Amino acid sequence: MIKKQAIQLRVNGTLYEREVEPRTTLVDFLRDELALTGTHVGCEHGVCGACSVMLNDEPIRSCCAFAVQVNGANITTVEGLAPQRGVMSKLQDAFCETHALQCGYCTPGMLVACHDLLQHTPHPTKEEVREAISGNLCRCTGYQQIVDAVMLATAQEGQAHVK
Repeated sequence: MIKKQAIQLRVNGTLYEREVEPRTTLVDFLRDELALTGTHVGCEHGVCGACSVMLNDEPIRSCCAFAVQVNGANITTVEGLAPQRGVMSKLQDAFCETHALQCGYCTPGMLVACHDLLQHTPHPTKEEVREAISGNLCRCTGYQQIVDAVMLATAQEGQAHVK
């Protein structure tokens, strides 16, 4: 039997203390231990971006990190991008308005990537948006609707990433 290790994480503003097996990936911890299923498991190799989350305000692939490695960290999942439960951020709403989420599988990772972009560049160009999402795979939208969503969100009053 594998010995579990105690970890403490602040996820979307809430502090969690759990014991996990050292082999538990962050994405599995979020989904299985915390029931935060917005973060998707895609390729499990860090290539597709579906599992992207913010770790101490920096985007990471949660399939490539073990939960024990991020002990003590602050994690923001796609659920934490919304200003409050049941209310979408301007960016999330713009994804809906521009049909940027067709099958929805890549959407959490795309939202995290776009959120990170807007944290650093509140009014990006289309080229900057394309660069920001270039590490995330989408098989449905052709990416144009995602670019359109970010442009729509930034054109709205205020900044898309403000909660």
